[in-house]
Amino acid sequence: MPARLLAAAGSVRPTADVSPIEMLAARDRDALWKIVDGMCVPDMRHQGNPAPCAQVDLRRGFVVMKDINGRTQFLLIPTRRTRGIEDPKLLQPSAPNYWQAAWESRALLEQQVGHPVPREALGLAINSAPGRSQDQLHIHVDCLRSDVADALRTQGGRIGRNWSSLQLPLAGRSYRAMRVMGEDLGARDPFRLLARDPRARADMGQQTLVVAGYRSARGEPGFVLLSHRADLPAGDRAHGEDLLDHRCMVLRRNGDGPTGSR
Repeated sequence: MPARLLAAAGSVRPTADVSPIEMLAARDRDALWKIVDGMCVPDMRHQGNPAPCAQVDLRRGFVVMKDINGRTQFLLIPTRRTRGIEDPKLLQPSAPNYWQAAWESRALLEQQVGHPVPREALGLAINSAPGRSQDQLHIHVDCLRSDVADALRTQGGRIGRNWSSLQLPLAGRSYRAMRVMGEDLGARDPFRLLARDPRARADMGQQTLVVAGYRSARGEPGFVLLSHRADLPAGDRAHGEDLLDHRCMVLRRNGDGPTGSR
């Protein structure tokens, strides 16, 4: 990266080339923000090139970048400083629906695997404040775990339009769930839907939130929203990313494994 961008990113080595992967590997909790604000956004503004991100949308205020973990995982990150799920800006009426943008970014995942991916195989996740490693909001976009996809397929018809306890654990944790129908989320923002629950709204930072693609038995498209609260004394950091599979085995079991570039 050019030295001026590294300096803008707050690098400790402003005169040397440091890759985004090296920045993340250094365990800097602001690494994502430095990459977004110091590299991707300036590159897009001055050169029309989103690198090192895969996409920069200045009008809507987000970037999408390939995560260093997994072959198909991407991250949706605001271009505005936004700490995480607990940031009160997310509940303002004017806040962008980052979840809808994250759902749209699945096209990049499909480019990685080389073909369209069924919505039921896809998930979006944000970890709780104690369960994350970065202090800039980022939504994980990747395949669902096979067992999670199976559970939502069998339980989906029992999930209502209001939050209620899911009847079986996911990745060893108890989740609450609600169903939202439609091809896209549109203006329906999962952050605000979660905050309808006064208990969740009172401590949003302790919540993890997952949005899973869903299709009813009749073939109607929709989403299942899943939430879970951290229990730190029990060692539970509310890491909803656990419901995703960065190996994307849900496709491989059907012979549809990734065929694109690493």
